[in-house]
Amino acid sequence: MNTKRVAVVTGGMGGLGEAICKKLDQSGFQVVATYSPSNADHKTWLSERKKEGFDFAAACIDVSDFSSCESGVMQILRDVGRIDVLVNNAGITRDTTLRKMSHEDWLAVRKTNLDSVFNMSKLVMHGMLENQWGRLVNIASVNAQKGAFGQTNYSAAKAGVHGFTKALALEVASKGVTVNTISPGYLSTKMVLQIPSDILQEKILPQIPVGRLGKPEEVAGLVAYLCSEEAGFLTGANIAVNGGQHMY
Repeated sequence: MNTKRVAVVTGGMGGLGEAICKKLDQSGFQVVATYSPSNADHKTWLSERKKEGFDFAAACIDVSDFSSCESGVMQILRDVGRIDVLVNNAGITRDTTLRKMSHEDWLAVRKTNLDSVFNMSKLVMHGMLENQWGRLVNIASVNAQKGAFGQTNYSAAKAGVHGFTKALALEVASKGVTVNTISPGYLSTKMVLQIPSDILQEKILPQIPVGRLGKPEEVAGLVAYLCSEEAGFLTGANIAVNGGQHMY
């Protein structure tokens, strides 16, 4: 019988997702990393992590699709028996100005970055309420607060994430379940490092008072705290991890 609490991390095989999975594993959770149906390298990723000493479970889920989330959550429950922690981390960008943005670009970002939070949270909530214990951590973005040129879709979706957090936190606060948002700034992940070097060096880094990109591990440490027993009195918060780039 599984005695560890189980943490599910959506988009768990990306830069920030991987750091979160590793930190939660080190914190004593049994970790399940979800990956997109388009990810053909998931077996290699799992094998490489196992060589590093991490024995993660995995589930193929299209987080933008409710039916896929339903199937994936059922698979996780069959395989490991429970879900105590959900980290809604999966996200994509489709950056362009609103004038040039297609309806498809708008929908793709909204469905993956915001609808996914509803899809996954809805499906795990019953078990958490039944157990009178649970932790939801929703990953938003600094750009949800300050805005960003060419990111009306991304900024709107990520701003919606925290509205969801606050409302759900009120609904489940008396049931031993906490719901919080983390809003990272620019991290040294694949998504950020794809930004052209001149833009990164001349426009983004000068806006960050600590003078560097954040490390995924720095956000993962905060996720682990929010998932701990010690964080039981912290709910409905939006915590900025952005090197001082935007204070609110």
